[in-house]
Amino acid sequence: TLDPQLSGDATSAEYIVEIYSGLVTLDKDLNLAPDIAERWEISQDGTVYTFFLRKDVKFHNGKPVRAQDFKWSFERACDFRTRSTTADTYMGDIVGCKDKLRGKADEVKGVQVIDDTTLQITIDQPRAYFLSKLTYPTAYVLDQENVERGGRTWTDKPNGTGPFKLAEYRLGELIVLERNGDYYREPKPQLERINYILSGGSLMVMYEQGGLDMTPVGLNDIERVTDPTNPLNKELRIINTMSVFYLGMNVKQPPFDDPKVRQAFSYALDRQRIIDVVYKKTVPVAWGIVPPTMPNYKNPDLKPLGYDLEKAKELIAESQYGDVSEFPDITLYTVGAGGATSRMIEAIVASYKENLGVQIEVQQTDWATFLNDLHRPDNPNQIWDIGWIADYADPHDFLDINFRCGSQQNNTNYCNPEVDKLLDQAATEEDPAKREALYRQSEQMLIDDATWVPLFFEVQYWLVKPYVKEAYLPPLVKPRFQYYQLER
Repeated sequence: TLDPQLSGDATSAEYIVEIYSGLVTLDKDLNLAPDIAERWEISQDGTVYTFFLRKDVKFHNGKPVRAQDFKWSFERACDFRTRSTTADTYMGDIVGCKDKLRGKADEVKGVQVIDDTTLQITIDQPRAYFLSKLTYPTAYVLDQENVERGGRTWTDKPNGTGPFKLAEYRLGELIVLERNGDYYREPKPQLERINYILSGGSLMVMYEQGGLDMTPVGLNDIERVTDPTNPLNKELRIINTMSVFYLGMNVKQPPFDDPKVRQAFSYALDRQRIIDVVYKKTVPVAWGIVPPTMPNYKNPDLKPLGYDLEKAKELIAESQYGDVSEFPDITLYTVGAGGATSRMIEAIVASYKENLGVQIEVQQTDWATFLNDLHRPDNPNQIWDIGWIADYADPHDFLDINFRCGSQQNNTNYCNPEVDKLLDQAATEEDPAKREALYRQSEQMLIDDATWVPLFFEVQYWLVKPYVKEAYLPPLVKPRFQYYQLER
């Protein structure tokens, strides 16, 4: 989807962050920065934010952006009829948003228009991360007329405010963006057009033949491009992203309703061996949840559930099931179109069969259905593989959003009041060292409760032609193409 309030995946966000924008953004160093709001003031008690909007911001059709547009956009995001799966997570701190999401209010009282260029937002209690949440697409401004006149297909011609406009979209084939000449913020976009090729053969062949200016590198070509003697090596960029890939286990689905079984599944997987073989040692094994690239957060004393087959078998014997023969049928859900599964999934399934004697079936579904099922309150999946990439540079984005009781992004249905208590303390703690300690403690508890089996922290390998200048490749999804220049 290209609807910012319905998007909850990194694939959609890649385009959305270029087409739309919001009150605040992240700069190249991932620090919070002004966007449509040129400045803001925070009340002494930390609950009232007053945003002063730039006066030169226009939608792509030339219409000025006003505070009323943000009010309407926030109301739409928090309207239960919009069916946003992200509004509660990223805007639920705003007074009245949860009520509107539950059909108990007609407006979001915490969002008030002071005048055309002044917007006031009130949250329920001080939150150290609140401004960072507003960088997420759910909080982007939309044009009411564009949305209402366009009906269900309004995103075919979105009237955004970002550095680029949508020029063409052929489903599964091509997305073309063109420069927004009225863009308000530095640096102004220099590229006239961006062509995203969504299909059409081997990316590496296209790149080497001059059909692509930049491309991600797949596993089949990793060894070639990382070879210093290969000419392509000079064009290689390696990015340690702020993302983790993992197996999620549904605590409401047997046999993963028993924590001892979940712990056993973590102990029984030789992650280092699988990563070394499948990923050719190109990514680091994830023993924790928060990526090591997270600024101002380290957890060196974290005790992982490392590979220990004897411990895994002991835990299964101690569980309510007693033996794997008493397990119900287990199905692992993954994204796919019915062809061969990924080598990673094949290795995981084989490993559990060899190490525990557990037969796991694999069910492939398309990306949209896969996400929809995970976000259902009655998530039907037992176990699945997926990744989480940072929305903003704060451990809250990994530990709170994914594990808090009742969070809409908490697909495992995990709930631990003791963890929530720590997360609540971290949310309002102003001392960075104390806040980090609270997150460290909560991360350890989450690892011990084992609703995730972390697999690896993602590393991206890109090839970029020498004539592509200022090729900014951030570790998370954020606007980047306004920095790019072409010299050819």
